[in-house]
Amino acid sequence: MAVFVALGAFLMTLAGGWTAQRVTDRRHLVLGLAGGLMLGVVGLDLLPEALEAAGTEVHGVPAALLLFVAGFLVAHLVERLLAARQAAHGAEEHDGRTPEVGLTAAAAMVGHSAMDGVAIGAAFQVGHGMGLAVALAVIAHDFADGFNTFTLTTVYGNARRRAVAMLVADAVAPVAGAASTLLFTLPEPLLGGYLGFFGGALLYLAAAEILPEAHHEHPARSTVLCTVAGAAFIWLVVGIAE
Repeated sequence: MAVFVALGAFLMTLAGGWTAQRVTDRRHLVLGLAGGLMLGVVGLDLLPEALEAAGTEVHGVPAALLLFVAGFLVAHLVERLLAARQAAHGAEEHDGRTPEVGLTAAAAMVGHSAMDGVAIGAAFQVGHGMGLAVALAVIAHDFADGFNTFTLTTVYGNARRRAVAMLVADAVAPVAGAASTLLFTLPEPLLGGYLGFFGGALLYLAAAEILPEAHHEHPARSTVLCTVAGAAFIWLVVGIAE
C-alpha cells in the first residue's frame, strides 16, 4: 500500500517538472495550497501521532518535540549550506552560475524525496489513516520538488537532458524509499521520533520555501485562501479518520 501510494508522489514530481517548462500564472495558487496541506498534516496529524508514539521525555521535554525542532533546524542548516555554496561558486564565475551547483542542489532534492518515501512507509506502519495523511503532504509538496529540481538544474547552465534525468531520479526516489520500509519495521518509540523529526523538516519546507515562493511574485488574497483551504481540508480528513 505504501509503495502504491508513493506512486502519487512519483506522478506529482513529474507534473512539477513539466510545469517548470510551461510556467503558468496559477502556479502561486498550487504552491499556496501545498503549503496549507503540509502545515495541516504537521500540526493536526503528524505531530500528535509522533508525541503519542515516542512517549518518553528528555529533560522534561517530549522526545518527539525535541526531534521536531531538530528536524526544522537540520532542514534550515542544509538549505543555508547550499545557499552558501551557491554564493561561493557564484563569486567565482562571471555570470554567477556553475552547472555543478545546480546538480548538487538537485541531488539534495533527490535525497530529500527518498526520505519522504521512508516517511510514507513508516507512517503506514502506524496505520492506514496516518499513512494516507503523510502521503498527502508528501504528494502535495512533491509538485514543488519536481518544479524546483528541474529549475535548479537548468538555471545553473545544465543541459535539458541533465535536468530531465535529475527530475526522473527525484520522481523515483520516494517510491524507492517507501519500498525500503517493506524490509524492516520500526519500533514504536523510534517511529514516533522519526515522524517528529520529519514533521520539523516538513514544516520548514512549508514555512521557509513553499509559502514564500507562492507569495514572491503574486502576493494575492487567493493564495492565502488556498493555504487556509489546504489546512482546513486536512482538519476535515483527520476528523473523518477519527
